[in-house]
Amino acid sequence: MTCSSHIAGFGHYVPARRVENAEIEARLGLDAGWIERRTGIRERRWAAPDETLTDLATNAAAMALDGAGIDRGAVALTLLATSTPDHLLPPSAPLLAHKLGLPASGAVDLAGACSGFLYALVLADSFVKAQGKPVLVVAANILSRRINMDERGSAVVFADAAGAVVLVPSADPDCGTLGVDLVSDGKDYGLISIPAGGSACPFLGGMDPSELQMTMRDGKAVFAQAVRMMGQSAVRAMEQAGLAVQDIHRFVPHQANSRIIDAVCDQLGVPRHKAVRTIDEFGNSSAATIPLSLSLANRERPFAPGERLLLAAAGAGMVGGAMVFGMGGNYRRSIP
Repeated sequence: MTCSSHIAGFGHYVPARRVENAEIEARLGLDAGWIERRTGIRERRWAAPDETLTDLATNAAAMALDGAGIDRGAVALTLLATSTPDHLLPPSAPLLAHKLGLPASGAVDLAGACSGFLYALVLADSFVKAQGKPVLVVAANILSRRINMDERGSAVVFADAAGAVVLVPSADPDCGTLGVDLVSDGKDYGLISIPAGGSACPFLGGMDPSELQMTMRDGKAVFAQAVRMMGQSAVRAMEQAGLAVQDIHRFVPHQANSRIIDAVCDQLGVPRHKAVRTIDEFGNSSAATIPLSLSLANRERPFAPGERLLLAAAGAGMVGGAMVFGMGGNYRRSIP
């Protein structure tokens, strides 16, 4: 009897172009090493001019589907978490499903900013449990095309990448979402934004093009809110799962800033070595950072039955949350 979901495949893709800190520091007049000291980032990837969002997403998704080893005709739903779709209309997910050859899949975009993958994974897990059919979850962004290179707060951190997972039905009750807590705080809605281009402020002739670029109004406030939201949500997700910090094997946070990751670890009492980190090499690609990190971590040291993963994210909106995801049976509590 199907009662859970299982991650059967992981995938990731990053563009070929490496952008090292020195290039950005020189442009902004920053001292050598300034970016790494404050963010933990050494380099990031930026897409080539001819690469589209669905190109990145297709590469990551194909890897996940190949790893899952399932017939592509079996995929019933494709969820694409992105803040940088190919077009404002139509959504990009149907094009992604077409490129992948998924003839029986519904497809929809999710705009959850840095928390988009987390929300998509929760929805996918519920769909698999309800319908008993595989779901493809992809998160991808090309943030290099939304960066205001004259604004230090965004220019130094954002990157391009894609990550994906394939969820399939499982009869193992230790698989899938064991605990989840989703939150939002609209009073800080405008801390990170793209001012124009939406229906509230259409982009009109004569506007400054910077109005279509990302801006971070108060970096210190973003930092404090992210740590608070991720930490509090993680506690509630673990409580819902009936687990303690020592029952978590790997912590996979959104890769916003290494200091945020450290602060959340310290707040929760999670040993820093349990935190999966990719920010040093790949920067902050918003929703894509968690599935990118999952795929790279699985390649380096495959997830084993019995592992419990803690995922947490917070981003523009402010939208955040956390979940505990189980990798299957043979679980022993309080594994050091």
